[in-house]
Amino acid sequence: MKIYKFETFTSDIEKNIRGGIYKPGHKLPSVRELKKQYQTSITTIQNGYEHLIAMGLVISIPKSGYYVASHISKTLEINPDFKPVVRDAIFERNVELITSSARGKKVAEFNVATPGDLIISQKLLLRTMQQVIRESGVSLLKYYPTNGSEELKSNIIKHAANYQTRINPHELLVTDGALQALHIAFAAVCNKGDIIAIESPCVFSVLEVIRVLGLKVIEIPVDIDGFDLNFLKKACINNKIRAVVITPNFHNPTGILMADEQKKELLSIIQQYGIAVIENDIYGDLNFSGKRPTTLKTFDESGLVITYTSYSKTLAPGIRLGWLSAGKFMPQAEQVKFAMGSTVSPVYQETVNRLLSGESYDRHIRAFRMQLAKNAYFTINLLSKHFPEGTSVLTPSGGYNLWVKMADKVNMDNFYSQCEKIGIKFTPGYTFSFSDVFSRYFRIVFADQYSAQKLQAFELAGQLAAT
Repeated sequence: MKIYKFETFTSDIEKNIRGGIYKPGHKLPSVRELKKQYQTSITTIQNGYEHLIAMGLVISIPKSGYYVASHISKTLEINPDFKPVVRDAIFERNVELITSSARGKKVAEFNVATPGDLIISQKLLLRTMQQVIRESGVSLLKYYPTNGSEELKSNIIKHAANYQTRINPHELLVTDGALQALHIAFAAVCNKGDIIAIESPCVFSVLEVIRVLGLKVIEIPVDIDGFDLNFLKKACINNKIRAVVITPNFHNPTGILMADEQKKELLSIIQQYGIAVIENDIYGDLNFSGKRPTTLKTFDESGLVITYTSYSKTLAPGIRLGWLSAGKFMPQAEQVKFAMGSTVSPVYQETVNRLLSGESYDRHIRAFRMQLAKNAYFTINLLSKHFPEGTSVLTPSGGYNLWVKMADKVNMDNFYSQCEKIGIKFTPGYTFSFSDVFSRYFRIVFADQYSAQKLQAFELAGQLAAT
């Protein structure tokens, strides 16, 4: 069969169009570019484009060039001929268990640790964003300072001072959410193979960062009395621990609050052994009663405490903005932050700055805390009413998580399987540890309004647990 000269380049273009690499409307290389690339004549290139036009793949726009046709024949192969990517099935399954599902039934999701659409201050956030965009205009399209807006950092420091936490402005980084802050903290303190102590149970996202960075762990039990400091002391004697990762205020998933005396005792231990503490304070603003709790940073004079938080838990999940107070590890943290991305979204920075600069944030938090407290006690009553005898739950002091233990007689695998079939999702306990010690536990997130559908789903889940 005769091969035309122009097929040396038209076959490449056709393959890219049929494979979906070149989308409809994509501008194709000019005649002169192809002439130079394929070392052929202008006539050959023009003939090739005429061939592609005749096939319905390309259109010519005078004085503009050649483009991929908007309406391509339905007989084209729309799936690119890519090689399959082997993925980590366990990782994918665990991510699915803690996030909102895009597939299958979705009746009631109690597994996503973010505030629901019906409980966040949508009007406040959208109105504030619109004001920011209208007033700041084109300046929002530029890079902001690497470590964050100075005005925003000033307001973060003022807010922290309300709960007796002093933050050095020279040790403060604005981050793209809590997970980036955690990654920066680990990278600033640890090297691959270092040993760190983590609370157990511990959320999957933290465990995954630890796994990716190649760190070794010692799991410190968290029970009804909180983080086991005696266990930590013994671990420090027998191991060279580089850092402790802890959520003192409303631990996820138990909701336990560490008392000030325990915080001070923890600091005494880490100072004795020269261990860094990475403090997760993302739920600190969400106390159900009394004053907003202090942080470990409140009592730290050594610089060994690195504290981080995020506004995605208190405002909305899409507000990807947090901060990290790096203590004596600021030089390393600053370098890691720069390597991960030089700036955080200016729109988010200005939005949060405006909320913190007035009374809007505090007013929102007061209402949010009250709603969460009501939801917590309401959910506990639902468990008591609908779930079988032997089910136990820790009553949280804040945050929006409940840690539930099922009776020994319940077949947990069957329970999760039956719930998933009808679109009800909880977070299984085994995702909270590298071991299987929490196989009879699961987490419930109550950070949304209870619809009639959710109430019905909860009752049905209780029936499934009893079968």
